[in-house]
Amino acid sequence: MSPGKTGTEDTFAYFAFGSNMLRERLQLENPSATYLDTARLKDYLLDFGVCGENAENNWHGGVATIRESPGSEVWGVVWTVSRDHLETLDSQEGVHVGVYSPLEVRVETSSHGEILCRTYQMSNFHPRLTSPQYKHVVCRGAEQNGLPEDYVGGLRGVKTNNYSGPSVLDSIKTDAGRS
Repeated sequence: MSPGKTGTEDTFAYFAFGSNMLRERLQLENPSATYLDTARLKDYLLDFGVCGENAENNWHGGVATIRESPGSEVWGVVWTVSRDHLETLDSQEGVHVGVYSPLEVRVETSSHGEILCRTYQMSNFHPRLTSPQYKHVVCRGAEQNGLPEDYVGGLRGVKTNNYSGPSVLDSIKTDAGRS
């Protein structure tokens, strides 16, 4: 994939920075997703929250988004996804109900240079602590894909809301056969 190219005629590049870094999570609804590389998004920071002040979600806490922040960086995973799954990815991200908005960003990859990717930014962001289950999935995805250890350490240090009930994590089966 050359610099600035978002994919082929049949695919697009997707930059995941939250729960979709974990292959098993992303492929629940987007089975065509194929790992391409890890990447860094400059001048953004990772934050956790909800769309709307009183919003609730299946994760029972804040979920990941990116916010512009000069000098900051967000690490994530670039996936190649079939254009046939663009609608399922948009649906998973709540685009049609206004939770996230699609965004094109340029990321720096380890092996493929700079790539133009689709990603998502939360609309009507309100900060909220994330659930331990969501944090677990984000950290597993970061570890699974070999993000820099200091960045993974920062993810491990994210405070949670201590929610202990059922969540989306229950439907994710990892390579180890556990969720």
